[in-house]
Amino acid sequence: MVWLDWEIIRGKEMKVYGLVGKSGTGKSYQAMTLCKDLGIDSIIDDGLFIQGNSILEGVSAKRQDTRVAAIKTALFTDEKHRNAVFDKIKEVSPEAILVLGTSDKMIQRIIKRLELPELERLIRIEAITSEEEREIARKQRQELGKHIIPVPTLQLKREFSGYFLDPLRIIRRWRGGKTSLSEKTVVRPTYSYLGAYTISDKLISDVVSYLGDKTEGVESVTKVNIENNSDGIKITVYLICKFGYRIVDIAKELQKIVIKTVGTMTAFHIKAVDVEIKGLK
Repeated sequence: MVWLDWEIIRGKEMKVYGLVGKSGTGKSYQAMTLCKDLGIDSIIDDGLFIQGNSILEGVSAKRQDTRVAAIKTALFTDEKHRNAVFDKIKEVSPEAILVLGTSDKMIQRIIKRLELPELERLIRIEAITSEEEREIARKQRQELGKHIIPVPTLQLKREFSGYFLDPLRIIRRWRGGKTSLSEKTVVRPTYSYLGAYTISDKLISDVVSYLGDKTEGVESVTKVNIENNSDGIKITVYLICKFGYRIVDIAKELQKIVIKTVGTMTAFHIKAVDVEIKGLK
């Protein structure tokens, strides 16, 4: 392992901050606000390297099937995962980075694993939140299985295809009358449930058939083909259309309805919706 001299790389040392708090106390929820207050441009959170509103590299611990696997991911124990994030940090060379962890020891392990400079300041979640805020966060985690990732939903749709995702938009008014809009994403990982859950291709097919039958200009849906992969689904719909309607308009309308409805109902990342016209009646 080659240790980096960050002063040589940047001309000055990167500042590293830590935010520590027990699981479910609202660290990820508070991270973006804390970064804005302290002028921090990057975050390490649950295996992800985040800058601004974008995930630059990493694998989310919340994507793992078990808590043990999630912890290992958050600690960058996998060499390929660690190297990818390490290289991206080296490439981007942020001025400051916030590392999130459930304990002092965890934050120090992440810093050592990613070869970051020494911790400049450790901030405890109790110092920036009220007891009431932490209690709300605890209930969201323990009773509803909700986890926050501090990036917009669009950034996570592919990786979390088939999971439940909800966008969380927060508007804050800062001094001077300036308004800031930030978006976080609520996810419900597999390990938040008692066992795994699946959404069958037959269910998706039935939904698409129903939507097709309700679309103006469609005589009947003859077949729906579902290609379901870990990064999303591709849907192919075969139609018989009514004579006298514009086929292109029918296809576009059905594509739009299917993408919106199936995406909302299942949280799948819709890679494509193809419409094939088999005949007119």
